[in-house]
Amino acid sequence: MNNKFHGTGVALVTPFNTDGTVDYQGLKKLINHLVDGGIDYLVSLGTTGETATLSKDEKKKVWDFTAEINNGRLPLVAGIGGNDTIAIGEAIQTFENNQYSAILSVSPYYSKPTQEGVYQHYKYLSELSELPIILYNVPGRTGSNMSAETTCRLAHDFKNIIATKEASGSFEQFNQIMRDKPADFLLISGDDPIALPMIALGAVGVISVIGNALPLQLSTLINQCLQGDFTKALPAHLSLLEITRLMFAEGNPAGVKATLKQLNICGDTVRLPLVKASVELNKSLAEQLESLITLA
Repeated sequence: MNNKFHGTGVALVTPFNTDGTVDYQGLKKLINHLVDGGIDYLVSLGTTGETATLSKDEKKKVWDFTAEINNGRLPLVAGIGGNDTIAIGEAIQTFENNQYSAILSVSPYYSKPTQEGVYQHYKYLSELSELPIILYNVPGRTGSNMSAETTCRLAHDFKNIIATKEASGSFEQFNQIMRDKPADFLLISGDDPIALPMIALGAVGVISVIGNALPLQLSTLINQCLQGDFTKALPAHLSLLEITRLMFAEGNPAGVKATLKQLNICGDTVRLPLVKASVELNKSLAEQLESLITLA
């Protein structure tokens, strides 16, 4: 079951039309682009999907449409997280699409709970969820870190908590998780630029942003890492560093959406409070893209 989440996962952007409505044709094109590019699984409505700006109805439609277009080709993960534990529990309980294999749930943000609060939050969700849960630790966004101790405590105590997407950037934390976790619990990189060293440490892959635009390049790199061929993987890893930096230079997903527009996959519209990538950034991204691939 857990090996569904080995390799390259992509946190899908939510394409928007210029009037701000969801662009389902763009989403269809994106999903097919990722399947064709060798991606291993798709994450619908994570941070990169601008989930905070989508209504309950829009979320359901995006999840259902994604499942319909994917049509069983890749495993699907639904992003359902937040800082109102009871509300997130209700959202998980009422999530009905049987095409999804797991839920990715971010550690509670803004509230800055204690480690015991984080533990009790996930305990509550675990006891309600029929689907396996992937923890998501991203202190740069949430304002609080889920410690390695808390991660491993949850992993040992709840069999349906199967993995963590780790975006703390702390190798001390990654080391502790790898040492203390159950054997079948998965460590997944939450940051594109450190997927290679994390896999060297024992991570099973990445949930990626840049993979939206560059699925073939990224999935090839991740597969080389998972096969232990780091000599071959290193030049590919280094070649992606600058375009990755640029994609995050003015926030996520403005940069990756600008790149997707250049690839003619979907538009670059984002919802406020996010704004589109600047002219200067678009130019730099285009130059990097030119050096990596032939434009579609």
